[in-house]
Amino acid sequence: MKKMKRCVAFLLALVFTFVMNVPVFADTEKTYDITIQKAEAGHTYEAYQILAGNLDEKGEKLSNIAWGSGITEDGKTALGDAAAYAEALSKFTDNSDEAKAAAETLNGYAANPAGSVSVPDGSTEVKISGLASGYYLVKDKDGSLAGTTESYTSYILVVVKDETITPKTSTTTVEKKVQDKNDTTGETTGWQDSADYDIGDDVPFQLTAALAENVSSYKTYKLVFHDTLSAGLTYNSDYAVTVDGKDVTSSFAVNSDGTNLTFSCDDVKILGATDGSKVVVTYTAQLNENAVLGAAGNPNDVYLEFSNNPNAGGEGETGNTPKDTVIVFTYKVVVNKIDGEQKPLTGAQFTLYKKLADGTEKEISYVEISDAQTTVFTFKGLDDGTYVLKETKTPDGYNTIPDQTFNVVAEHDVLSETPALTSLTGNVSDGTITFTPVLEEGSLTTDVVNKSGATLPSTGGAGRVVIYVIGAVLVLGAGVFLVTKKRVRR
Repeated sequence: MKKMKRCVAFLLALVFTFVMNVPVFADTEKTYDITIQKAEAGHTYEAYQILAGNLDEKGEKLSNIAWGSGITEDGKTALGDAAAYAEALSKFTDNSDEAKAAAETLNGYAANPAGSVSVPDGSTEVKISGLASGYYLVKDKDGSLAGTTESYTSYILVVVKDETITPKTSTTTVEKKVQDKNDTTGETTGWQDSADYDIGDDVPFQLTAALAENVSSYKTYKLVFHDTLSAGLTYNSDYAVTVDGKDVTSSFAVNSDGTNLTFSCDDVKILGATDGSKVVVTYTAQLNENAVLGAAGNPNDVYLEFSNNPNAGGEGETGNTPKDTVIVFTYKVVVNKIDGEQKPLTGAQFTLYKKLADGTEKEISYVEISDAQTTVFTFKGLDDGTYVLKETKTPDGYNTIPDQTFNVVAEHDVLSETPALTSLTGNVSDGTITFTPVLEEGSLTTDVVNKSGATLPSTGGAGRVVIYVIGAVLVLGAGVFLVTKKRVRR
């Protein structure tokens, strides 16, 4: 009987032991998901189990804590007892500086991710599945975003049951703009993606970096503007830089090899830059004699190199933005000198002037004589505006043409990722010439006709001889009359 009681007691003990351990067994066997919302395409997220343990029913607290599978042996040694470390962590508030520092420390000992997921294009939500309960570090895979346009996600520490998280990531962007000016009207546009200028003009450019919304998570934040000039633009060695409107020019270094420009600062945070700050660079470049005429234009682009890993303190790893391009256009007027029979006519000279807003006129100095007979004149590197064509030397025997006043009118995309020249016309306001435009060449071509002088009737020649003969006869007749009259008186 005693043996029976002992057996029943033993069996009951086993039952109670099994029942008491069911939650722990279920907890260790059940797996969970981390759902990542607003996931960025191109990212690969990993989850490291820092601490293992049993979750309470609310899924908020861990008990029976031990080091997880995602911590190295060195980490376990360095960090000490898992339960004591968890107790220390529990005193930190969410998103505090202490919690961020702890995450960075834990990352240094993280190994063997318990799960990972890569975000495909077009996806905004992904999951890391099959995770045991515990305390996890979620982060971007090391090295996965180096040199890309993206920034690394700030470390996330989360107690895992089924959990939904939104990565705290933000990236820096850059845009380039150019200003346009009409010399005739004096009007200047806002900052846009295209402009047109005369050769010799200074063209103003603006580069704007919109910093990430988590710059405050970085220890330092590097910024380098990489700007490329086309052969038709010459940097004027002038620049200014502001951070949120504050002048910081002296804290940025500039380098130029004639084509490539860089404006750089190793840490814009010490200049006052913070989450979402705007860093603006302005400079000018002269449109030179190598400028490309017409639709191809003179492109000028920029990309930004920036710190993109807040988890490394912003030191070392950088990303690059896509390039942003603006284009400067310029045009030409071609004058064909012909006679009244539509044949080339030599011996003429022309000067082209541009009317300015102050009432004066500027002579166009870039002129090409296109043939040996001096019958084709090309005035290149022209902006839009009002011009006056004057014939300053007229072929011998021909009439000088009146001054011809006309407007060069061009249309080009002012807000576009790929700005293009869309139309070009020459509208005559005072004169008789007409223009034929060729958009690709950026040319306006006209024929200028000189008419020969009129042949007027002469007052000399045979008519004059007759008059002389008649006069001589009259003189002789008068002499004979006088002699005869004297004889009759005698």
